[in-house]
Amino acid sequence: MQITTVDTPTLSIGCIDSGPQNGYPLLLLHGWPDDAQTWNALLPSLHRAGFRTFAPFLRGFGPTQFKDIGIFRCGQLTALAQDILDLADALNLNRFALVGHDWSARSAYIISALAPERISACVALSVGWGTNDSNQVLSLKQTQNYWYHWLMATERGEKLIREDRYRFTHYLWSIWSPNWKFSQEEFSATASSFENTDWTEVTLHSYRVRWGFAPRDSRYASLEAHIAANAIIHVPTLVLHGGGDSCNDPATSENKENFFAGFYYRSVLNGLGHFPQRENPEMVLAELLPFLDTYTYISRTP
Repeated sequence: MQITTVDTPTLSIGCIDSGPQNGYPLLLLHGWPDDAQTWNALLPSLHRAGFRTFAPFLRGFGPTQFKDIGIFRCGQLTALAQDILDLADALNLNRFALVGHDWSARSAYIISALAPERISACVALSVGWGTNDSNQVLSLKQTQNYWYHWLMATERGEKLIREDRYRFTHYLWSIWSPNWKFSQEEFSATASSFENTDWTEVTLHSYRVRWGFAPRDSRYASLEAHIAANAIIHVPTLVLHGGGDSCNDPATSENKENFFAGFYYRSVLNGLGHFPQRENPEMVLAELLPFLDTYTYISRTP
């Protein structure tokens, strides 16, 4: 695995750049607690299908570093989205497709709403659009699923994130995908990305700010206002959600059709949990490849 560094105004982003050099650009965006290696099993098939893939490490993960020690370690979803648009600019990608999981499913939706002219296709795993509002109605089941959100708003949760992150994130992997028996080697390879010196601050801010427990970074106020006023997504969108996901219950991505003005399709992957791309890459590819082929082919045809 070769990691290149791409400089943006805010970050030096570690990115796994692979596949045919003249392939159609596809950005693969990981979630939390995860890293860019989450897509490894999908890469050979994506490359054979003609895609050049870029899998960046998000702010606070792995080799990605802030360029200024004084920059606030913001974890807002709009900040993550802006990071990816900055990355695309640095890579000279005028038009590209997106696949995002967890945190990055949320940011992929935001990017699609902010810059629809640049996105040919959006794929979101394990998260529905319209679920970022702190005032949203939550079922009791999903309220229970979010226990770790509430925990991170406390001093006890902060101490756990700072001092025992390995055990905590390992536990989350094990309960979010109850039918998946991941290897210690696979988890450890990814958990090394959580040793980034900014991981704790980005993580805590991300979960606290969602529910009003931390101040927002004013640099992203205009983006958030734009999203609030333009929530309808016009980009063709595919949503994949594991039927056994016990982090985000599949019901949280139901009935979102009104948020989409273009093609929209949601598929529940039976038996899978929160990490479909790791648990059963073949099942994910069976949905992903036909969708990408359809919409990226159209976008590059004169």
